[in-house]
Amino acid sequence: MAEYERAARTTTRVSATRNGGRSGGTSAGSGRPRSRSGPGRRGGRWNLNWKQKLLVGTLAVLLVFVLMVASVFAYYSHEYARVVEQRLRQPLFADTAKIYAAPREVRPKQKYSVQQIAQDLLRAGYTPVGVSHPSQLGTFSKKETSIHIQPGPQSYHAPDGATVFTSKGVVTKISGDDGQQLGAYELEPELITGLSDKDRGKRRLVTYDELPKYLVPAVTSIEDRRFFEHGGVDYIRVVGAVLADVKTRRYSEGSSTLTMQLARLLFLSPEKHWKRKIIQTAIAFQLESRFTKKQIFTMYANEIPLGQRGSFAVNGFGEAAQAYFGKNIRDLTLPECALLAGMIQGPSRLSPYRHAKRAIIRRNMVLDAMVETHSITPQQARQAKAAPLKLAPFSVDEREAPYFVDLVRDKLIQRYGDRNINAEGLHIYTSLDPDLQTDATLAVEHGMEQVDAMLEHRAARLAKLSKSKVVPHVTLPQVALIALNPHTGQVLALVGGRNYGQSQLDHAISQRPTGSVFKPFVYATAYNSSLTGVPLPGQQGVFTSVTMLNDSDTTFSFDNGNVQYEPHNYKHEDLGMITARMALMLSQNVATVSLAQMVGFDNVATLAHQAGIPSVQATPAAALGAYDASPMQIAGAYTIFANNGVKIDPTMIASVRKPNGDVVDDFAPISKPVLDPRVAYLTLSLMRDVIDHGTAQRVRGLGFQAPAAGKTGTEHDAWFAGFTSNLLCVVWIGNDDYTDLKLEGAQAALPIWAEFMKTAVKLPQYSDTQFFDPPAGITEVSLDKNTNLLADSACPIDYIAAFLDGTQPTATCDHPNADQRNVFQKIFGLGGPPKAGLPVNPATPPNVVQPQPPAGSAPQNANAASNPNEPVQKKKKKGFFGRVFGAFHDDKKNQGTPNNEGQPPPQ
Repeated sequence: MAEYERAARTTTRVSATRNGGRSGGTSAGSGRPRSRSGPGRRGGRWNLNWKQKLLVGTLAVLLVFVLMVASVFAYYSHEYARVVEQRLRQPLFADTAKIYAAPREVRPKQKYSVQQIAQDLLRAGYTPVGVSHPSQLGTFSKKETSIHIQPGPQSYHAPDGATVFTSKGVVTKISGDDGQQLGAYELEPELITGLSDKDRGKRRLVTYDELPKYLVPAVTSIEDRRFFEHGGVDYIRVVGAVLADVKTRRYSEGSSTLTMQLARLLFLSPEKHWKRKIIQTAIAFQLESRFTKKQIFTMYANEIPLGQRGSFAVNGFGEAAQAYFGKNIRDLTLPECALLAGMIQGPSRLSPYRHAKRAIIRRNMVLDAMVETHSITPQQARQAKAAPLKLAPFSVDEREAPYFVDLVRDKLIQRYGDRNINAEGLHIYTSLDPDLQTDATLAVEHGMEQVDAMLEHRAARLAKLSKSKVVPHVTLPQVALIALNPHTGQVLALVGGRNYGQSQLDHAISQRPTGSVFKPFVYATAYNSSLTGVPLPGQQGVFTSVTMLNDSDTTFSFDNGNVQYEPHNYKHEDLGMITARMALMLSQNVATVSLAQMVGFDNVATLAHQAGIPSVQATPAAALGAYDASPMQIAGAYTIFANNGVKIDPTMIASVRKPNGDVVDDFAPISKPVLDPRVAYLTLSLMRDVIDHGTAQRVRGLGFQAPAAGKTGTEHDAWFAGFTSNLLCVVWIGNDDYTDLKLEGAQAALPIWAEFMKTAVKLPQYSDTQFFDPPAGITEVSLDKNTNLLADSACPIDYIAAFLDGTQPTATCDHPNADQRNVFQKIFGLGGPPKAGLPVNPATPPNVVQPQPPAGSAPQNANAASNPNEPVQKKKKKGFFGRVFGAFHDDKKNQGTPNNEGQPPPQ
């Protein structure tokens, strides 16, 4: 029995082994069914080794993770499908209102070559005839000495073409397509910029067909090589990025495709985290399902941020092409495309202005990537790497005129209220001249460097004199420049500060004390009174340029004698009795206040109000510019002198139109006559002497030789205002905290004016500067400098002076009445000229409305007031030298007595 049992057990084990351990028998000695356990299982469980356990666990975790991600992805896909749907119902990019410059006018006899005209047309958006994608604005074809211009359907002008003929760089004639000879032809206005959006961002929308040849391959080579193959996610790149992140234990490796980048730009914040990556991927799939690859790239090209320009964000390649290269995007070269593509990674860190070396290294990486993708050849890459950076000047003010554009925006808001101008994509045609704006910006930049140097030198000198080791802090002043056409009021250039990126406060419209730039209005008021034929108080005749004025220190009483006013000349010099011409030429304060008293302070204030300076009050201080006005107001007021007495309000907007060309509004200049043309010219003639012989004589020394008239000004601030026959410019410099600049107008503001005007007259549109022509009723004569009488062969040292017909001197210098003046007074033109030979009344042309004579204009004692409200002059007694030379005060030597033609004392 025992042997049988042993044999049975042996048989059972063999059977179990043959059946792979899956025997269904019973356990020995128990009668229970045998357990289905084999190798690796104990008690009904798997018996796995550690590697098998790790593999099974990993697969389980991955399965759970995938299910979770899929669930989250499905959730966000559903949620953001609705967000994307709502966003795409609106235009992705709200079209911005576009700011255009004034149309450039071509005229016969103008210095304007065929090549210059072609360049201006290219900048305005025209294309040469024969290109594959002709511009809808217009086309042109040029020959050696002629150029044919053909406006397109989207042109600002009517579709009337013309041919401009030139010879040696000068326009000879202009022929319309109908054969008619034209006196002038306007070119297409140049696009200056777009109005910024609410976040001060700017963009120029472009289409895929407008992108240059190398931009798309440059971007895809460095950012997303499989952009045109994947469906929104580059899985190969994702795996590589994940492995890199795991290896470095931080999220650093980018795996976003262009579509994913676009999803982030349009819908998400820039923070990096996995949740955003899932949402970004979900949106990318939505975009890929709705748009073609070209459409996606076009959206990307218009949205990608590419740095900062001043206080404006540069959005999109269209705006970047203009911001960094001053070009239309279609004109970008291979190295320029590579530079912009490289900047995508970090626009601030790779800014070519601030970090040129980094930008070049990154550009060259892009070029290498383009070689790897076979977009360019190695030879092309080498040539592009050798190309230097050719960047547009960094100054945002130079051609985009941000202060000007801000004023345009303000005026549009005043006109249209809450109307969304940007959303409508309106075209705003302005008065701005881009070339003149560039000249203005450069003149200001260069001039302010000189002003800063003068201030720093003065601070260092004062520190040295005080034996201080610490040089005091120098407050850098602000500046404004405004240039306009004096006959139309069009603002051609405007700089409102030294740096728009640092300060957007527009000083061109800030109120400041005007100083001596106001004095011409006193002399114009005096000339106004001469039209009546009534002599000024204390004078034998009407006011003329040789009327003698008292320049000795005088106390003026006004407001019934309750207020005393005692002005002083700039350096406290006392020139005694001087001519009105010299008083304005040398900007003498006391003589000017004396004249204002004669003509009536109320009349001076009235003229100022009519000219557009409403702050002026009828006080003696008004004669010296004690009241405030903005540079813009002074520019507008000076048009009465430059425009034959007619006041033209400065204007910046010519027309507002819809994108299809329909006119929304046209703006006409506002003008009104303020002065008789003769009065305007007589005042102009005095201001011309200021530049040729007076406080502004430095203008000539700085190289500006065109006929001009102007006036310096110093009243805590520095001013210069002047004009030619076709251009008026005002420059102001001062401190924002109203502290004294301690620089004269001739030192600080005048050099900027001179540099700007020198470059301006070289431009074709301002090259035809003319002499000032006197109107009817004006006589210009040659006067002897010594006697201020008619010059003849016996008196060869003379000057030209303008008079109302009938008011000029009649006696000659070799036959005057006995002259009791001493030799020094004769040399310096001081004291009074002989009374003989000076007529009393002007010859007044008919049909001229005469102004009312000033209060108290009847002949009277010069020391007495005409009525209780008129000021009373209380002359101070001169010392001996003052009586002899008329140039000293209380026996104190004058600080520099000038002669008529020598360098005058600073104003």
